Amino acid sequence: MALGLLLAWCILSLWVRPRWALSLFQAGVFALGIVWAARMAVRPFSIRLPLPVWCVAAAVGWIALQLAAGWTAYRFVTENELLEWLAALVLLTVSANLFQDGRLRGAFLRAALWFGFAVSVLSVLQWFTSPGKVFWIFATPYRDRVMGPFVYHNNYAAFIELLLPLAVWLALREGGRAWPYALMAAAMYATVIASTSRAGSALATAEVLAILTLARARRVLSGRRFWTTAAGLVACAVLFVAVVGWEALWRRFQQADPYVHRRDMLQSALAMWHERPWTGFGLGTFQTVYPAYAFFDIGLVVNHAHNDWAEWLAEGGTPFFVLMASLALWSLEPAVRSIWGLGVISVFLHGLVDYPMQRLGLAAWIFVFVGALAGWREEVRREGLREPLSL
Repeated sequence: MALGLLLAWCILSLWVRPRWALSLFQAGVFALGIVWAARMAVRPFSIRLPLPVWCVAAAVGWIALQLAAGWTAYRFVTENELLEWLAALVLLTVSANLFQDGRLRGAFLRAALWFGFAVSVLSVLQWFTSPGKVFWIFATPYRDRVMGPFVYHNNYAAFIELLLPLAVWLALREGGRAWPYALMAAAMYATVIASTSRAGSALATAEVLAILTLARARRVLSGRRFWTTAAGLVACAVLFVAVVGWEALWRRFQQADPYVHRRDMLQSALAMWHERPWTGFGLGTFQTVYPAYAFFDIGLVVNHAHNDWAEWLAEGGTPFFVLMASLALWSLEPAVRSIWGLGVISVFLHGLVDYPMQRLGLAAWIFVFVGALAGWREEVRREGLREPLSL
């Protein structure tokens, strides 16, 4: 319950620019970790530390080393990053152990899906009726692409990418109770189209196709029933996309160079990495260091590289990049086997052209889902299941 409330808060407060909202979330996460540790001390139980936990723990250690060795170009922001990655480590460790229990994991994933669906409905209604405002009340510096609590449409798309495989998977698995999940999946997919995120739309489409392909290969449903369910899901998606509109997204795909500016930012990040390939400039320092390596100037502040992987290289050096790559590669096998976890892979892929992992409010969900995959994997190993087809 506490974990779910924290995750809901970090999404609903994502638009808040002052530090207090993030600090409140971090305090809640650390309190959760203390309570979990106290419970273990009072009533000892075995804990599992899968590879993702070690990767993030090593990342925390690396950031601490950057601070201790004076490698960071801006100590204050790197100290803030250390706190954020410590919070990520707590979330990942707790979820990896908590969600070895299939009932808890299933209940959490369903609750997360319903929450994400509610956010998606709110987001698209808000966008059409009150552009530029959050919850119809709070004004933002932006006039368009504000989706609910997300002031950046690509972050919104990444959030839905994480949850969409859950909805599609449950639509295929729940038999006679599948229609609510099919409608949820179609509606959530349509909101990604409405957000005009090109990478998000492509990845969400790829997710649906991949899940249908894997489900067919696993023979999750009989032939006729599978095709009926798949056709209904696609038909609902087409209907909802027609309602929210696809023209704005299509116009964005018609741009002569859809990678404009991102290419230059990538080159700048790689130049930064070439300058300090092993130590990096310190986590969180991209905005500070970037002007010295900029290839263009359009009069705007470049706060991120629009490529998580390049930013990790520039800020954390090769060791930090290797840790994150190890985390992503570990996630691949359980994500494909579980099918519902494919959203984790989508977010890591989205990170090649944007920065879904640079805001703790969104990254927290990704680390918890990686923890859920770790718990699922441990339960499968423990129970000796060959074809695990449950949440």
